[in-house]
Amino acid sequence: MFTNNLILAATLTIAATSPQALADGNHAGGIHAKADQTETIKTSFDIIHAKITTLNNIATFHMRVVAAAGTDKPALTGKLAGSNVYSYVWPTSLNSGLVGFEDNAGILSLAVTAHPDFDDTPLYDENADNNPGNDGNVWHSHWVVLQPNEQCGKGALGVVDIPEGSSPKLPNTWPGLPILLDSPGWNPTFNSDTVEVKVAFDRSIDITDANFDGATAGLRVNKSVHAPLLCVVDVMDIASGNLSLPGKVNQ
Repeated sequence: MFTNNLILAATLTIAATSPQALADGNHAGGIHAKADQTETIKTSFDIIHAKITTLNNIATFHMRVVAAAGTDKPALTGKLAGSNVYSYVWPTSLNSGLVGFEDNAGILSLAVTAHPDFDDTPLYDENADNNPGNDGNVWHSHWVVLQPNEQCGKGALGVVDIPEGSSPKLPNTWPGLPILLDSPGWNPTFNSDTVEVKVAFDRSIDITDANFDGATAGLRVNKSVHAPLLCVVDVMDIASGNLSLPGKVNQ
């Protein structure tokens, strides 16, 4: 169901997977894909490699694009409603309960996002100007829980909304928005054609059996600013080609 919904949501040329591992050891293993040949995907979002590796309790989420990772960001609109979000995303098979949400709430994904019209990391001052509320345009990380949502469009995904009056289990670093979104403060690192995030899990948690994929996508805040609040509106690229989560941690 997840795969079918994302295929319907994606209006893109799918990058075919390649079994060939790159010579650079940092890009060995994981999921490899061919670069887009149609010039319909920006090089900064054209995925050619995605992987997750672990060392002790630290997981490294890695993605390589054709060129210039992190250079393209959404244009400022001046208002929250209808504003855009750009993202590098690792959808996983991990249980959402592992990071503080209710169990089995949807598709737990690590996302690196930028969005100039709002700030959803109130605990952190990413641009170091002593104001933690004005740095949404600096790339930062989130845990998000996704589910198919027909209100986002036929076959589209959205970040799961929190119904008014409900009190679901939420992580301690939940930023206060009425969606299943966490702002844990894991700093992404951009280096030429790669983006990486190092995530510390509780030492009792073993994620080595998890599956994953890689995606680049645009999201949009609903004009009604809730129900749904945040929809996936533009799937730019998918590492596997079909979001089947073929990647295995440490493989």
